[in-house]
Amino acid sequence: MNDMKQPDQPARYGMISGPLSGGIILWSFVTFLLAAAGQMSLIVWLPRLLPVFDRWYLAVAVLVYWLALAVAFAWVIGRQIHERIERPMQEIGEAAGKVAKGDFSVYVAPQHIEGGRDWDSTDQMFADFNTMVAELGGIETMKNDFVSNVSHEIRNPLAVITNYATMMRDVDMDRARREKCARTIISASERLNMLVTDILRLNKLESQTIVSEARDYDLVRQLTDEILALDDLFTEKNVDLDCDIEDAAMVHADPGIVALIWSNVLGNALKYTEPGGHVSLTQRSRGGTVSVAISDDGCGMTPDEIAHMFDKFYQGDTSHAVQGNGLGMAMVKRAVELSCGFINVTSAKGQGTTVTVRLPAAKQDDES
Repeated sequence: MNDMKQPDQPARYGMISGPLSGGIILWSFVTFLLAAAGQMSLIVWLPRLLPVFDRWYLAVAVLVYWLALAVAFAWVIGRQIHERIERPMQEIGEAAGKVAKGDFSVYVAPQHIEGGRDWDSTDQMFADFNTMVAELGGIETMKNDFVSNVSHEIRNPLAVITNYATMMRDVDMDRARREKCARTIISASERLNMLVTDILRLNKLESQTIVSEARDYDLVRQLTDEILALDDLFTEKNVDLDCDIEDAAMVHADPGIVALIWSNVLGNALKYTEPGGHVSLTQRSRGGTVSVAISDDGCGMTPDEIAHMFDKFYQGDTSHAVQGNGLGMAMVKRAVELSCGFINVTSAKGQGTTVTVRLPAAKQDDES
């Protein structure tokens, strides 16, 4: 969602500001000049036109004149306040009431065209209110989709566990079938546990705004450790992993958060690469950043799949859906954001995928 700007709110949304306040001041000044001119004309010409007027009648006439001007001025100002402040606030209040009841289709039309000379702080408030409602509607949709996806992902392994546990109640089941059922139940339990763990981990990442554990550390060593941890899986699937990395590359980030990036990206590269395929990892330091590019020659993605690959529970290639839950790349994106980095994905269907991550290098101390 959009960042809120706290410091400039009073100036941005002041009720008597911008064209409105300027218009009132200018109108008041002009009115005062005209009123003063009218009074001078009244004092000068009224006794000449009506010589019988003595000074008392003239004083009353001037008093009535100013009273009439005050009433007219108050009416005009009241009208302006009603049209420019009270009525817009009433519209905002009614719209806010609908939003509070869950209606996110509310739209409050600004009074003037954006960018026009009459566009004022009230119009800006209406525009920002509409943006807020649209964002809330999007969040509500995402929440509903998230609940639906979580329910679906949890229901499947639970159904497997229930079905195979029921089958194991058969006292006549032979040992081989019983062991197969037990392995299936364990696999479904592990998948369910992984789902819950990833949901909690992603929720923690999304709720985190300050990386308190950020420090300078060697990214090359971290990449080496991750490669060694996955080496058996690459060997088991008969996928080659080529590495081209420097001797050392210092970055400033939280090692635990950054580790999520490599485990998920390398895991995806392995998952979507067929046996006998090839995965490469290239690391370079340049211009204050450290970049890591992980490429595979797997199934690749279409532009539409690339656009949605960071969405929660999204899995473009459903043939590999059983191997994950669609939360890995969502965690990767959030981990990159928290690390003040940048991620880029290039891919073509049937030609593999390359994921490039750039992280800020650690600042070098100048020592003479």
